[in-house]
Amino acid sequence: MTTAGMSTESWRSLSSDLAGMSPAYFGMAMATGIVSIAAHLLGVAWLARGLFLLNVLIYVLLWLLTLARLCLYPARFFQDMVDHLRGPGFFTLVAASGVLGSQCLLITGSLAWGFALWGVALALWLVLTYTIFTAFTIKADKPKLDQGISGAWLLAVVATQSLAALGTLLAANVGQPYRLEMNFFALSMWLWGGMLYIWMMSLIFYRYTFFRFSPSDLSPPYWINMGAMAISTLAGSQLILNAPDAPLLLSILPFIKGFTVFYWATGTWWIPMLVVLAIWRHGVMHFPLRYDPLYWGAVFPLGMYGACTQRMRLALSLEFLGYLPWLFLVIAALAWTVAFVGFVLDLRQRLRAAWPTAVPGV
Repeated sequence: MTTAGMSTESWRSLSSDLAGMSPAYFGMAMATGIVSIAAHLLGVAWLARGLFLLNVLIYVLLWLLTLARLCLYPARFFQDMVDHLRGPGFFTLVAASGVLGSQCLLITGSLAWGFALWGVALALWLVLTYTIFTAFTIKADKPKLDQGISGAWLLAVVATQSLAALGTLLAANVGQPYRLEMNFFALSMWLWGGMLYIWMMSLIFYRYTFFRFSPSDLSPPYWINMGAMAISTLAGSQLILNAPDAPLLLSILPFIKGFTVFYWATGTWWIPMLVVLAIWRHGVMHFPLRYDPLYWGAVFPLGMYGACTQRMRLALSLEFLGYLPWLFLVIAALAWTVAFVGFVLDLRQRLRAAWPTAVPGV
């Protein structure tokens, strides 16, 4: 094979990978960011800092790949955006921006970068929310419920709550009158995210129990069933912590506390259910376990549950929950490691397919 032929074949291989890139790949930045935040909240500074630096690199590279895909394959890009199964994956762009903004504020103390990434997340949320759901509403050809909805839809909730969570952190670090405005905005987004979860979870639970369910239907984003409630708990806990300096929040503090525990309890209920379903999928039905970018959507909820439980423990003085954040930090770190190793091996395989002589075998 000639060098020119090899170059053409290599380009076609990489071009095909870019064209088919999952819109949900920013879940990698979400997962890395939340494990870093959980480590920071528990005082594991070296892990928090290391994952923060890695996440900056991941976030930038994913943006470069996404923009390249948009420029080179605009038809595929926008076709994915209005697809019932792939479209919700775009909300990982919002959540990843919000999580990285929270990292910047908590780990480096950078208010400027926190606000910048909050602005990026807000702009993306507005564009994606009204583009995707408008398209789902007006498109002529729509899939049946069991073929068109999955746990990935709840990424819209996660995106909304990521704005609320970062907004509460920003509100705690700015003066009046912006503190009042940021807290009000965060409260509004927190409540809207909860309402959106109720709408979507009703459809997902209906799909669970009244339609045929095969192992391939149980894709990793179903862990977002729990993750959406975990990030709602995190935002609610921060609203409670902000209440002493926010008269509006103080006036409805019992309501916020009640809903925060409601979110946490709902997320906690999902954990055993999801574990049992995962055992059924891989242990009973022997569904192959191989790397998929969607698995980052399973790592994120584990890290978020640890972070939200730690924050709620402090907000509500629930010291008896102290062991849970540490337990889930360990589980999330292990899950992140497995997913990252899978990513590296998958990347190596793709590079070997493109350049068989350039990437040595094992």
